[in-house]
Amino acid sequence: MATKDYYAILGIARGATQEEVKKAFRKLARKYHPDVNPGDKASEAKFKEINEANEVLSDKEKRAKYDKYGENWQHAEAFEKAGGGAYQQHGGGFGGGPFGGAYDFQQAGGGFAGEDIGGIFDQILRGGGRRRSHRGQDVDYETEVSLEEAYHGTSRKLTMQAAKPETLEVKIPAGVTTGSRVRLAGKGGEGSGGGPRGDLYLVVRVLPHARYERKGDDLYITIDVPLTVAALGGEATVPTIKGSKLALKIPPETQNGRTFKLTGQGMPHLGKTGHGDLIARVNVVLPSNLTEKEKELFAELAKLRPTSRPEIPNPNI
Repeated sequence: MATKDYYAILGIARGATQEEVKKAFRKLARKYHPDVNPGDKASEAKFKEINEANEVLSDKEKRAKYDKYGENWQHAEAFEKAGGGAYQQHGGGFGGGPFGGAYDFQQAGGGFAGEDIGGIFDQILRGGGRRRSHRGQDVDYETEVSLEEAYHGTSRKLTMQAAKPETLEVKIPAGVTTGSRVRLAGKGGEGSGGGPRGDLYLVVRVLPHARYERKGDDLYITIDVPLTVAALGGEATVPTIKGSKLALKIPPETQNGRTFKLTGQGMPHLGKTGHGDLIARVNVVLPSNLTEKEKELFAELAKLRPTSRPEIPNPNI
């Protein structure tokens, strides 16, 4: 009977750590996910196989049973109860025995001496032995959103490879941050022994923005202000993340780097009312390509406000 080596499926060693299991699963899931390979039946089958391997190897209890009994680890408990014997595996769990390996059966308080071992296997595999139900594995699915999508809220479509493949539209609420998790109950890995499915978690990563820097729910932006406006006062335009533009009053003698707070113009508070603030940082822009008249005016200004230079002591004195 063909067997499945879950370690080989994920491309890891049998002694791999849980972090290595998780890393290998994520790498392969990204490669073979149906959204990345639409219409590719081979990738779809591979993705389902990867999910199955991860569901077992990422669960310590399931992995321990799998290491001992092979791919039919679900029936191990029923087997031991039905026979009362010691069940020992040889060859790493992927040989030719009924559970996917080569085994020795040793009598322990009743054992299988003189009994029809094949009949006991049939009884277990047909459901004669009691099986413990297990809830399915929770599944993480990473997705990226722009800052604008994080501000307004958005959605993503996911194709789930369960017993009956289904496409889900997941709503991502406004105000999400990197690391936010959107839960879909009962949409994760399949349960075993009649157990319920696990949950699906959409894990969000908010992409960096070209103009805005996000700190919590506050946004920071640098705005250019002409030298004349910074010196004499005036107005500057501040674009907001929602697409509108606000007029900001610049007081006279505004220094380079000064910040102004526009209350409530930042990111929405996730799951709450209200918004963070928008912080505008002034960048004073010096004029270029001066005309002769402008140069004369700057020269006149230099005479009115001479720059004082500290005296440098003469080392020869």
